[in-house]
Amino acid sequence: MLQTAASTAPRDRPPADRSTSAPDHRGPGTASKRALFLGACCILLAMALALGLWVGARSLDFGDVWRVLWHADGSEASYIVHEMRLPRSLLALVIGLALGVAGALIQALTRNPLADTGILGVGAGASFAVVVGVAFFGVTSFSQYMWLAFLGAVVVTVLVYALGSIGSLGATPVRLTLVGVALGALLGGFSSAITMLNPDSFSDVLRWSAGSLAGRGWDTLEAVLLPIGIGLLIALGSGRPLNAVSLGDDVARSLGANVLRTRILVIVSVTLLAGAAAAATGPVGFVGLMVPHVVRWFTGPDQRWIIPFSAVGAALLLLAADVLGRVVLAPRELEVGIVTAFIGAPVLIALARRRNVSAL
Repeated sequence: MLQTAASTAPRDRPPADRSTSAPDHRGPGTASKRALFLGACCILLAMALALGLWVGARSLDFGDVWRVLWHADGSEASYIVHEMRLPRSLLALVIGLALGVAGALIQALTRNPLADTGILGVGAGASFAVVVGVAFFGVTSFSQYMWLAFLGAVVVTVLVYALGSIGSLGATPVRLTLVGVALGALLGGFSSAITMLNPDSFSDVLRWSAGSLAGRGWDTLEAVLLPIGIGLLIALGSGRPLNAVSLGDDVARSLGANVLRTRILVIVSVTLLAGAAAAATGPVGFVGLMVPHVVRWFTGPDQRWIIPFSAVGAALLLLAADVLGRVVLAPRELEVGIVTAFIGAPVLIALARRRNVSAL
């Protein structure tokens, strides 16, 4: 009798509430350790930012860089730091934040640990809008590219969600993925066809399409701060409901989560973040795919930790890739999108060979 009572007692206990965080088996003090590690990553990010101000085609002494950073004196070094390297490095930091968080959100939304923003057609929409603008409206300046790309990303993402919502099932992760991939492939084919009809008109688009930070100034940074800032605020408030949604729609509703509202807010955040990033630099691959996946190795599936770690990690990666691109072929530069592709490809191969991929 005692054994029977003991064996059945655990079944009478109420299930643990998993809506706020994922199960953690790492012992006491884990949260504080993660916070310390996140602080250490922020220190590395500050060091990478300083390196971005120091390293470039024009050799500068670090003491001069530090001096003119705080006391602009109108010298050549002051101009290089304040008008070229500082806005470029800050833009790399901001775009990295956006790509990392957007990747983490889309992986959580689709419950696919190897998903990226491309499955919602964000990049394809941005590229298609730029191609149409160049081919049919004579767009030539980067500022026009940027606004066209952002508009295209927003329109295509809304279209993907609208098409994926048709029917009684609504906008499920699988349907959104299928519609996004199909629409992205369709727009990619149209873009290639238009480009091949008049390739000379698209010579200026090549650098943007490779993912570039070169030549970006304060105006570009100011243009993307608002949409990225709004997207980050929405993302930071989505960690808790995403933890519930990851358990399945029925369980999430039983825990009090509003599944539809969570999906809409996540898609809005992804659109703002990835759309602004694509508009400013062109498509930069692998960052939003690789960083959140690696982050889950040591944070577990708790989105409240994945989102901030992905933001800092992606910003650090993009700053490092930008610095590497400046020196690897000096005095010429390698576009940051190409550098991240070289880094991301072997990492993804290693991820694919792992037996235990990081779970959501």
